Amino acid sequence: MIHDYTSNITREQFELIREDLESARKTTRPRTVDLYEV
Repeated sequence: MIHDYTSNITREQFELIREDLESARKTTRPRTVDLYEV
């Protein structure tokens, strides 16, 4: 369930920071969730 919070960002805004978030991840097992949903 997705709630409408004032801190929510759009998919377009998320795409601007996705690379930074993914590069900060240590090498572990493959991701099973969508970072945007988290």
